[in-house]
Amino acid sequence: MNKPKSFVRNLIKSFISYTNKEDLEKIPAEEQKQFPFEILVAATKNFHHTQKLGEGGFGPVYKGKLDDGRQIAVKKLSCSSAQGKKEFQNEVKLLACLQHKNVVNLLGYCVHGAEKLLVYEYVVNESIDKILFKSGKQEVLNWKPRFDIIMGVAKGLLYLHEDAPFCIIHRDIKGSNILLDDRWVPKIADFGMARLYPENETHVNTHIAGTNGYMAPEYCMHGHLSVKADVFSFGVVVLELISGQKNSRFNQDPESQNLLAWAYKLYKNGQSLDIMDPTLVSSAVPDQIAMCIQLGLLCTQYDPQLRPDMCRVVVILSRKPTTLEEPEGPEYPSFRYSNHKPTASSSSTTGTSGDLNSHSFGSTINTKSATATASTSGLNIPIYDRHGKRLVQD
Repeated sequence: MNKPKSFVRNLIKSFISYTNKEDLEKIPAEEQKQFPFEILVAATKNFHHTQKLGEGGFGPVYKGKLDDGRQIAVKKLSCSSAQGKKEFQNEVKLLACLQHKNVVNLLGYCVHGAEKLLVYEYVVNESIDKILFKSGKQEVLNWKPRFDIIMGVAKGLLYLHEDAPFCIIHRDIKGSNILLDDRWVPKIADFGMARLYPENETHVNTHIAGTNGYMAPEYCMHGHLSVKADVFSFGVVVLELISGQKNSRFNQDPESQNLLAWAYKLYKNGQSLDIMDPTLVSSAVPDQIAMCIQLGLLCTQYDPQLRPDMCRVVVILSRKPTTLEEPEGPEYPSFRYSNHKPTASSSSTTGTSGDLNSHSFGSTINTKSATATASTSGLNIPIYDRHGKRLVQD
């Protein structure tokens, strides 16, 4: 057995303790495609700067073209990035087992000396985040493609939670990790922080890593992780798609500390459609948009037990607008900077972050991710950076 194949198989072997051994053993060897390093060098024009799609904490991502005409995106691990190495291993282990139209497709890998690379399908359009908040081109997404994106992401999460070989919690669902193909079909990307979810467990306690503005309160405060954390993040994305506003940078209403509180206030006043992005006016389907707003509020409720699972979300989106239960009011903790220092019980360190400013592959690492010891004491432990300031935004 050659060294590169041995490397990946050892990764799979080490992963078995976290999931069902029989499931992994069913994966045919041919699904682990090894790309010769020379092929990737040629495809990316020797990783030329003109081919670079972006730069993240793990290293750069390059666009390439294979001899058969297929376009690819090559994630190249930075040799000095410990976080990148962990994410590389995570993505190899997880994405090798996943096949779904709404999950980015891992074509293969390459290990060449110290070089470690992942090869993905090239996703031609930009991420949701870039289109809505950075490009000034949000009008290209009228209501129909936005609704289809909401549905596609919901189906992708349902697959990860219930239909994949094992339950996977993504942990970093956000606009920059949702890529759009040439037909605006969404593809969930960046599984570097994903976690397997043990069967018969209500939640797991884990180190905290994610993007402020998308993390569920029970996770970012206590380290309690369940599939409902992804549901919360999905709800934030739904409200961002409808409003054109970014939750972590919200400044639309001085009386509301974030997008979620503003949406809930307008909803209770019977004015929920007032959060709608003005560019949607000509294409709006009011009843459908109102239903999606209510669904987004249900998904972002403070109590995770009140949030619907992704199976119910898909069912709701598949039907004509219908009557839903009333969402509870948000009690979201404030993530504004504070001068308070961490307490002894909140030992925390700052995780590595990167901002992948890509054209088409999307922001696979765009997190100010905090890594903190998970608390099981039930105390409300805020997350601080290394200077003793609370995290405020991504």
